[in-house]
Amino acid sequence: MELPQRFNQLGKVGRKFLEQTIFRNLGLENPSVMVRPGHGFDNAVLSLGNKKVLVLTADPLSIIPSIGMEESAWLTIHLLASDFTTSALNPQFAVLDFNLPAKLQSRDFEAYIKALSRECKKLGIAIVGGHTGKYPGCDFTIAGGGVLFGMGDEDKYLTPAMMSPGDRIIMTKGATIATTGFLSRLFPKKVEERLGRKMLERTRSYLFSCSTIRDAIIASSVGIRREGVTSMHDATEGGVLGALYEISSASKRAIVIERERIFVSRETRSICSLFNLDPLVSLSTGTLIITCRPDKVEEVQAKLRRNRIESFLIGEARDDRELGLLVSTRRDKAKPFIAPESDRYWSTYSKAVRRGWS
Repeated sequence: MELPQRFNQLGKVGRKFLEQTIFRNLGLENPSVMVRPGHGFDNAVLSLGNKKVLVLTADPLSIIPSIGMEESAWLTIHLLASDFTTSALNPQFAVLDFNLPAKLQSRDFEAYIKALSRECKKLGIAIVGGHTGKYPGCDFTIAGGGVLFGMGDEDKYLTPAMMSPGDRIIMTKGATIATTGFLSRLFPKKVEERLGRKMLERTRSYLFSCSTIRDAIIASSVGIRREGVTSMHDATEGGVLGALYEISSASKRAIVIERERIFVSRETRSICSLFNLDPLVSLSTGTLIITCRPDKVEEVQAKLRRNRIESFLIGEARDDRELGLLVSTRRDKAKPFIAPESDRYWSTYSKAVRRGWS
């Protein structure tokens, strides 16, 4: 049987494949599963009894020589923990499976592991298991997969399904952070040639904004559920609009946003122009989407601001299951957003490699 086109492309598999294949084949049904896999859900939630839950998330492990071993280690654990902390809980344990390329040198992997361990200590994470080996066919960038998990009270976690009508939508930092940081580090010569040395340095610094851990911890400290923040979701593949669409799907509520309120920095606009990308639907790891009760918006934004995290009020949730994500502009009324099957970041990256950009 011929596979859907999106399955043959790089990046996450498409929505249709998930629905038709992945979500229909999840093994044994277990009553302890409180939150199962679904569009927009970063974490699974299992009941432990006694009003306690176990929260888990999984993501690839990254080793990218062009950005450095220590930087790759930082990125790996922050990508995992960014997903986890959208639950409003903190990760406690990690299981890491490394399937390493044969050409990786032991000294490089040692530097990576030491940096990973240091960052886990900072984040309060104990590495409790996993696997490490070298195998044919493995290559850099993606070198395995990891799981983070932690426990908490059953009334102290969040999922995107908890967004309610009337909630306001807040976005932190800006759009397309990861695209800006990654492409400027993967193709520094081309960026410097076209945009100049100063712009290269500014865009390269975006790599260390590719984390929403602090954003989530600070926002949820105001209060959760009826007391403040109702859901959080980090914008990864599909960008800001893709993340909003996923929250709408998970909550079965409509979201209405104003396009002009989505902040796009000068650095991001420059990178997206160079690589011919739309900043609203491109890889945006580092951007957190927060939904919260209307009377808590000012408090959430003030607390983020005190911690030097910019945030922007971009829309609201409505009680209409059929509309999905609606995007308006200053000139036009709101129109339904049709989510693309793939993020063009990956095809853009591949095209740049084929062109010999560096």
